[in-house]
Amino acid sequence: MSKTVKTMKTELDVADDLLELLGRTTTEPRPDDQLAALTLAVAADLPVLLWGEPGIGKTAGLTQLAEALGLPLTTVIASVHEPSDFAGLPIVGDDPAVQGVPMAPPEWAVRLVREGRGLLFLDELSTAPPAVQAALLRVVLERRVGALRLPDGVRIVAAANPRSSAADGWELSAPLANRFVHLHWVHEQDVVVRGLGGVWPRATLPRLDPERLEEAVTHARRAVCELLAARAGLVHRLPATETKRGGAWPSPRSWDMTVRLVAFATAAGAPREVLSLLVRGTVGDGPGFELLASMDRMDLPDPEVLLAEPESAELPDRGDLRQAALDAVVAAVRARPERDRWDAAWALLVRAMETGAPDLVVVPANTLATLRREGWDVPVAIERLGSAVKLSQEADRAAERVRTKETAGAGR
Repeated sequence: MSKTVKTMKTELDVADDLLELLGRTTTEPRPDDQLAALTLAVAADLPVLLWGEPGIGKTAGLTQLAEALGLPLTTVIASVHEPSDFAGLPIVGDDPAVQGVPMAPPEWAVRLVREGRGLLFLDELSTAPPAVQAALLRVVLERRVGALRLPDGVRIVAAANPRSSAADGWELSAPLANRFVHLHWVHEQDVVVRGLGGVWPRATLPRLDPERLEEAVTHARRAVCELLAARAGLVHRLPATETKRGGAWPSPRSWDMTVRLVAFATAAGAPREVLSLLVRGTVGDGPGFELLASMDRMDLPDPEVLLAEPESAELPDRGDLRQAALDAVVAAVRARPERDRWDAAWALLVRAMETGAPDLVVVPANTLATLRREGWDVPVAIERLGSAVKLSQEADRAAERVRTKETAGAGR
């Protein structure tokens, strides 16, 4: 009998060794927009809700995030708890009429307070019944669990499956949903393949530029306030359907969260794709895209500055923004048509052609040509632009001939 037990133990030891080898993974710095959005929201101390199908890697991602940030991870499965586990259990003392009835917090909350920092992971949020979701409101917004207040060093991240794929799932209540930054967690083939090979993306907190903090706050407040001043209907828009109410939608609370995220993204120099995920995950796709478009217009260079020094002007790299900047310059010349301004605009178009796609100058050049006044000589810059404009027009005509031919062929 003893020999059999010894043999079984040895075999289990070997199995444990194999499991230990399988568990050895490493990380590497690698661009990952959704991971960058998550870490930026965590740095901004905003509650984040990861939406994704079962098995997509939400829990594993949070575990790796906690390890990378050096935060102890506390996982609470919301669906298996009672409301009192978040609101606190009443404890009657010797004289409740004088001392009141305190609400005793659960062990996990006491542990977080004792640690002073940590990552609270509320898993399976979409399977929590409405009563539990209601109890979670103070936890998520006010960081209170019973009589305890969670320390400032505690960050909150939750995960949920869409109702269609959740076990006995519920729609998220509107008050609870409006307290989160919603990020849709999806798998990317190269990330999964490389991760299964033992190397996952490394989660790191964003590096905030200390010199840009005040600028970042000013920029964020201006961006949100200018949009809402022009679009009053976006200040608060409760979705009509229960399903959409369980996601991201605009309210004064979520706009306040957006100001914080824009400020953090600006101070960190975050890519536009990351900012887009965060903004749309806070106020919804429609209002989020409107804010991003408004911010693009804010970032356009002043046309008067461009006209002052056209030969050294810095134009946006993105094609749509460059086109908008050139159109603004032509509009400025139309508003105050003067010979030196007209010449400067032509010089700017030459610089745009030399530093970017030539086809972007075609429309502004044609419009600028119509603004010529009697007695204004044709600037030399027009000759330099002529070949590019002509080539672009010929390309457009060729493309139109191809489309006409294809349409005729399809009709036969």
